[in-house]
Amino acid sequence: MEDDAPVIYGLEFQARALTAQSAETDAIRFLVGTQSLKFDNQIHIIDFDDENNIINKTVLLHQAGEIWHIGTSPADKAVLTTCYNKTSDSRVVSCAAVWRMPSDWETGSHESPDDSAHNPQSLELLCHLDDSTHSNTACVLWEPMGDGKRVISLADNHALLWDLQESSTQAMVSSTATLEGKGQLKFTSGKWSPHHNCSQLTTANDTAIRGWDLRTMRVWSVRYNHSHDQLVLTASSDSRLILSNMVSISSEPFGHLVDDEELSEGEDNHHEGKSKEPLKDSVVSTYEEHEDSVYAAEWSSADPWLFASLSYDGRLVINRVPRALKYRILL
Repeated sequence: MEDDAPVIYGLEFQARALTAQSAETDAIRFLVGTQSLKFDNQIHIIDFDDENNIINKTVLLHQAGEIWHIGTSPADKAVLTTCYNKTSDSRVVSCAAVWRMPSDWETGSHESPDDSAHNPQSLELLCHLDDSTHSNTACVLWEPMGDGKRVISLADNHALLWDLQESSTQAMVSSTATLEGKGQLKFTSGKWSPHHNCSQLTTANDTAIRGWDLRTMRVWSVRYNHSHDQLVLTASSDSRLILSNMVSISSEPFGHLVDDEELSEGEDNHHEGKSKEPLKDSVVSTYEEHEDSVYAAEWSSADPWLFASLSYDGRLVINRVPRALKYRILL
């Protein structure tokens, strides 16, 4: 059986912003944002009829500027965010905003891709996602599986968590994080993971990819393992310590070549006859022995598989990396 032929849709302008409509689970729908310096930019709502292999479109005006990134609310099909360029004081500034589609956008008549007689409606501005200290927003990420009230914007080397209030007409920054390192680092892209209670974020800056812990409580301590840097401890004010295995940021993505001397007696035959499967980014374990805010976590200098955590009430807890993970990393 031959594969189905691809379906192609052409836009009048250049474009680089694409997203699926997150809140739509019945229809196959994508949104595309255009980039034009001379004309008003547009958002094309693309509905794909997979039974008949037909594309229908609705076009909305985005007069604020060139669209560099587009995202959609997971809870409201009519709400979206865009990152766009505008000119201010003879210089180009990257901005971000939350918009609402016209009330009749979904019930209106669809047009064929070749129909040029169209009078597009404009988006309704709900609020801006900019402040005086953070500009040049690269992208806006909606909290997956959420109620559409939290987004993260990546601006220069800052990640800002916003709370959307009053039906998304107001936005307040609830917390921030800074990308630190040598040179002038800037975020270029990111993705909010829908797994692990939406507590993880992956960002890209130039050629590097980083993982972040986004638990709603404040994270007080982050520690990489000295010998196996994919093992990351995060301690926070929610009384929990989390051990993560972040293979994507490891300097040993294919594992560690171990000498027999590194294994203790009785461990040398553990791996015989077992095939090695690639590891994936994951939360290994959540430790809940503390009853107060966990302010510190440290790896042992003598044993790379042992770590300690300290909470504000004076409780010190010592734990070990699970033996199964230890073997998988070593062997």
